[in-house]
Amino acid sequence: MLLTVSYLELNKMRRLLPVLLLAVIPALQGCFPVVATGVGAGALMAGDRRTSGIYIEDQGIELKAASRIEEKYKNGVHVNVTSFNRHVLLTGEASSEEVKQGMGQVALGVPNVIDVTNEVAIGNVAPFSARSNDTYITSKVKGRMIDANRFAPHHVKVVTENGVVYLMGMVTRKEADDAAEIARTTSDVRKVVKVFEYLD
Repeated sequence: MLLTVSYLELNKMRRLLPVLLLAVIPALQGCFPVVATGVGAGALMAGDRRTSGIYIEDQGIELKAASRIEEKYKNGVHVNVTSFNRHVLLTGEASSEEVKQGMGQVALGVPNVIDVTNEVAIGNVAPFSARSNDTYITSKVKGRMIDANRFAPHHVKVVTENGVVYLMGMVTRKEADDAAEIARTTSDVRKVVKVFEYLD
């Protein structure tokens, strides 16, 4: 069977490649050979509004906070830790309000964390299918940001949990509004939450 790809489809795939790389590289952050080359990190740091030192510190904060939370609560929780300029966002699921608050305190106890936005939901751990759908939504939002060409897409960090899109980054208010509008009008997005640090 011959597979044909139109020029438009090929163009779309080319535009989505950077988005897929942005989604995959953080998953490889624990792999020493990738980090050691500096290729992945160097590509992502180029043009970032954070200093290279803060960028690396954010990676460390994410690893430490996730590790400490998992060590304390074992398999009873699912948590995603995202740090941007030392402002931490927690998403995922916890079995109770007490556990949720405890997770926030653990993250706040990591050195150099400025504050924690705790968006962990109370309930059962989300199945793999839901997480896969969230990854797909993130890629769609990032792809539409690239297509819209209203701001530099790498200035906005997109995190999706159960169809809710969280937007982080150091941005102007116009960039924040543009990013929120793009996310809000993306299919399958239930809600958009801004967790920005404003430059103006």
